[in-house]
Amino acid sequence: MSTELRRLRNYIGGEFRDAADGRTTEVVNPATGEAYATAPLSGQADVDAAMAAAAEAFPGWRDTTPAERQKALLKIADAFEERAEELIAAEVENTGKPVGLTRSEEIPPMVDQIRFFAGAARMLEGRSAGEYMEGLTSIVRREPVGVCAQVAPWNYPMMMAVWKFAPAIAAGNTVVLKPSDTTPASTVLIAEILGGILPKGVFNVICGDRETGRMMVEHPVPAMASITGSVRAGIQVAESASKDVKRVHLELGGKAPVVVFEDTDIAKAVEDISVAGYFNAGQDCTAATRVLVHESIHDEFVSALAKAAADTKTGRPDDEDVLYGPLNNPNQLKQVEGFIERLPAHARVEAGGKRVGDQGYFYAPTVVSGLKQDDEIVQNEVFGPVITVQSFRDEDQAVEWANGVEYALASSVWTKDHGRAMRMSKKLDFGCVWINTHIPLVAEMPHGGFKKSGYGKDLSAYGFDDYTRIKHVMTSLDA
Repeated sequence: MSTELRRLRNYIGGEFRDAADGRTTEVVNPATGEAYATAPLSGQADVDAAMAAAAEAFPGWRDTTPAERQKALLKIADAFEERAEELIAAEVENTGKPVGLTRSEEIPPMVDQIRFFAGAARMLEGRSAGEYMEGLTSIVRREPVGVCAQVAPWNYPMMMAVWKFAPAIAAGNTVVLKPSDTTPASTVLIAEILGGILPKGVFNVICGDRETGRMMVEHPVPAMASITGSVRAGIQVAESASKDVKRVHLELGGKAPVVVFEDTDIAKAVEDISVAGYFNAGQDCTAATRVLVHESIHDEFVSALAKAAADTKTGRPDDEDVLYGPLNNPNQLKQVEGFIERLPAHARVEAGGKRVGDQGYFYAPTVVSGLKQDDEIVQNEVFGPVITVQSFRDEDQAVEWANGVEYALASSVWTKDHGRAMRMSKKLDFGCVWINTHIPLVAEMPHGGFKKSGYGKDLSAYGFDDYTRIKHVMTSLDA
């Protein structure tokens, strides 16, 4: 007996709508490999409608006071708390994540982040006025940029939607947001929640694929394009946006080095690093996936890490003992399997290295040692529950190898030597350097990288500023 699939719809100008041409795609639960919903496959007419709605709403939202925008965002945060279980259910179906961890690790920070940007809305100010030329006073206005085209990824679809819309709306912009084609459910629910609070057209959601995203970025209406995704996608967005000189905000891939020195508490480091490497099935651009460990403790560390991997459990969302769920889709499972299949002869699989079960897209926690700096799995983002280990001889080599990739998003240093930690934090070419920890994020601090990890910041006052523009106003004192 076939089960009727749930019908997800776009949210445009305060109304839920099907795609104009009626096209849909199936949405699959990665924990089962079975479809549970259909979503619109939006085309040009849908993108046009969403952009028109956002453009129409912009003047009114731009002219609201910061206090009014703050009040709306605080209501949104409260609504997220009130409807937390609905959001969790949608996200779990989206991603296959463990229910308990989604409840404890995603809802609280999302609510906190929305409330942070509610506060930031009332800090929208320029520099103080002054006379820099005789008889003339200058002031600086900080204004919203306009309509923002935003594309969210599939690894944290619910939280990344918050990272997109909260600063944009707080600054007075309007938004057209596209979730990944594999994870639209929680974003459509977010549209329902925001629709009961914000004026029509301020927040719009259109579902679709890469082509839909391309149409959004190339559309003449948005003043800014923001994407969290792969390096390939980021390059395409930057190229497309350059045609009409759109502002671009890119948070792309990562290959975080985890530099472990000989004075580290090995047991504590292994415990923390394994969680930071395997959480969310390693589908995190800041995941602790690339360990560089001093040669004097290499063997002991690898042995302990392999044991930690063997003790780490993956499984279905309702299993309370699991750390992570499935990979997001069959293509991602194939990518992770490919990295392991192509390992060079000198590499050793110390733990895992295989699919778990034959239903859904689960992959075992994996440790690979014996690697060289130019190996594919060291240089490229796996985006799965795979931790690699290299052995270094001294601080200079650790820095060289840590920085010797195209990514520059996040990193960590593990040592009891304060001076060494400070030297490393200066030398590591990454947007974040954690010391004796890895992966904590707070709303007040910026998240974003360098090199091929992109540019612009999420979270913090810096992320808020990215959604504003600066205008100089000069007036004559004699007028």
